[in-house]
Amino acid sequence: MAKPFLSVIIPAYNEADRLPLTLIDVDRHLSEQEYSYEIIVVNDGSTDSTAEIARRFISLIPNLKLLDNPTNQGKGLAVKQGMLSAKGNWRLFMDADNSTSVVEFNKMMPYLSAGGGSIYGKKETYDVIIGSRSVRGARKRPGPALIRWLLDKFNNLAIQLLLLRGVWDTQCGFKCFSEAAADRIFPLIKIDRWGFDIEALALAKVLGYKIKEMPIFWSESGYSHVRLSDHLQILWEAFKIRWWLWRGKYENLEFRS
Repeated sequence: MAKPFLSVIIPAYNEADRLPLTLIDVDRHLSEQEYSYEIIVVNDGSTDSTAEIARRFISLIPNLKLLDNPTNQGKGLAVKQGMLSAKGNWRLFMDADNSTSVVEFNKMMPYLSAGGGSIYGKKETYDVIIGSRSVRGARKRPGPALIRWLLDKFNNLAIQLLLLRGVWDTQCGFKCFSEAAADRIFPLIKIDRWGFDIEALALAKVLGYKIKEMPIFWSESGYSHVRLSDHLQILWEAFKIRWWLWRGKYENLEFRS
């Protein structure tokens, strides 16, 4: 297979019910595009038939790959594995529940660089483009419960103060990295679970990569693996990242405040 333009990484934990429709939607949309692509499912130690379903789909989708972890390691590690095994010029990770469809990648296309300029020749280009449920133009169906919404807002304000001023949604599971950015950022990732998004964006900022936050359509999938207690864990991990940056725990980095 020639080098793909786009790699789509789908971390999956106990997603046997939702993964099939997601794979069908991703392949159907991307097969209509002019660029080449690959799909990588990272099974994160599922106890259901997630891995078996992904294997069956390989016969239907030739450019589908499966990375199969024997035990649950966390979404952060699963995405890291997918990003570092991917071959694409651009590497997008998305949720297995398809809460944001790969169709939204179309909105990212004008911001992708090609040889230093936009592939469209007009817009400013970026190294990291992230989907956001919190910027103007974003659409959500339905919105989160009040307590979750309040926790999200509180966490985001704290994360902005600590690490990422001006980024309004660090936790949306729809993010795209250039090959160069992914290969530089993800080997440094220390967080295995929910705070890895924050770490990846903080490292991108420190390394000088340009980040674009853009509105997406997000649809509530019915249930989430994120518990209320995970919001506290995310905040704690943000403090750890800040501390690691202060203390120079990442190799070959020069921190910019």
